[in-house]
Amino acid sequence: MNVAAKVNEPFNEVDTLSPDRYTADGCAQEVIKGLDLGFYQETRKPRHSDSSLSLSRVLIRASVDSVKITAEGVVTVSHAQAVDADSRDGDEHSSDEDQTEKLAEEEEEDKEEKEPKIRETPEDILFESGVNTVAFHPTREILAAGDLDGDIYVYEYSCIEGGNKELWSSGHHLKSCREVAFSHDGQKLFSISKDKSIHLMDVEQGKLVSKIAKAHSSSINSLLLIDENLFATGDDNGMLKVWDLRKGTSFMEMKQHEDYISDITIDLQKKILLTTSGDGTMGVFNIKRRRFELSSEFQNGDLTSVAIMKHGKKVACGSSEGMIYLFNWDEFGATSDRFAVRAESVDCILPITDSILCAASIDGVIRAINLFPNRVIGSIGQHVGEPIEQITKSFNGQFLASCAHDKKVKFWDISSLSDIVVKEYRNRKRKGGNLKSLSKKAVSGQDDFFSDLLEDPIGKKTPHEEKEDSEEDSDSD
Repeated sequence: MNVAAKVNEPFNEVDTLSPDRYTADGCAQEVIKGLDLGFYQETRKPRHSDSSLSLSRVLIRASVDSVKITAEGVVTVSHAQAVDADSRDGDEHSSDEDQTEKLAEEEEEDKEEKEPKIRETPEDILFESGVNTVAFHPTREILAAGDLDGDIYVYEYSCIEGGNKELWSSGHHLKSCREVAFSHDGQKLFSISKDKSIHLMDVEQGKLVSKIAKAHSSSINSLLLIDENLFATGDDNGMLKVWDLRKGTSFMEMKQHEDYISDITIDLQKKILLTTSGDGTMGVFNIKRRRFELSSEFQNGDLTSVAIMKHGKKVACGSSEGMIYLFNWDEFGATSDRFAVRAESVDCILPITDSILCAASIDGVIRAINLFPNRVIGSIGQHVGEPIEQITKSFNGQFLASCAHDKKVKFWDISSLSDIVVKEYRNRKRKGGNLKSLSKKAVSGQDDFFSDLLEDPIGKKTPHEEKEDSEEDSDSD
């Protein structure tokens, strides 16, 4: 008997075990009935001599697994076809697993991409015009900047990449905005301009609260907030005014300088106010008694900036000649010391600690300088080839911000400066040395003045070298 023929043979009513011979269950039973005949017993010989029925045991066993049952009938499938089908099913299963793994990997990559990148400092902020002035908020991560067009911008800064966000901007000034400053409580923003006006703006809403249209007879150049009610301004003709917000007018007006007032500062007691001027002198004013005290002797070049150091015992002034002049407190008539920074100019200085200040120059470099002993410690950062207009320190002392002619406000990490200790002894200078980088963003540069920061190889010095050291260790000119 031919098994294949038997399987494919049409059903009849007598042989059919299922009520519906066309159902899958009925077909299966017919196959089982056909296989249940005596043809598949291993110990028996075939009943007929027909060669088509002489099936080997292996083929007979394989035939059970090679029968495919469908709802339409019974179809015989070869062993090779069955193996191939199983292989395809395995490949499809493997392919599904690979696809799942790939999707999981892509989801993981997307998750990593979405996680914000944390930077050491906030990203640079680029403006449409040159930035003259920049100021940090006293308690929050907010920064204000004023540009040459008279516009003021307030930003929220962040170390998260892409985290800087503009909060608002104002265009109330008709000419260049020369300085901005937050009030001590951080609720108001003061600004002065070349248009001779003083503006007070609400920090939260960015609205103009009040303004003094013709505060000076000439363009205003400098601003200092003394306390919550008092502030001082200086103009291009050397006029100093001290204002009281409660009255809305100035109560002290004095012209003791022959040129522009470049910078203003005051002592901790809010009594002695110091000014520097383009005429090369430092002015001393007593705002409690509302009188002028004295002027210092004339220095070479403009005095560009002023800072009180060493717990109020010293005063440092930057100059357009690249010198830093030092005065003893209550001895303002003549300098007590001076030293060259070897920059073309020192345009602005900012105290970081009682002994360390940062000085920005026309060469675009911000230098950290220690006083007593007088040393240039290294470079904080730079606006390559662009003169720096102003530098300022964040409320927590972590960042220094700078603005320059490249239309950018840049941030620098100065958190490590407070840990620096400068020794009295200074190693012998080595010519051609590099300016030491004090932050990851700072670029070291060539400057003979900074080469004394490099350590000398251990070895015995000759008498001639010791003499050179003695001469070079002098901090005064």
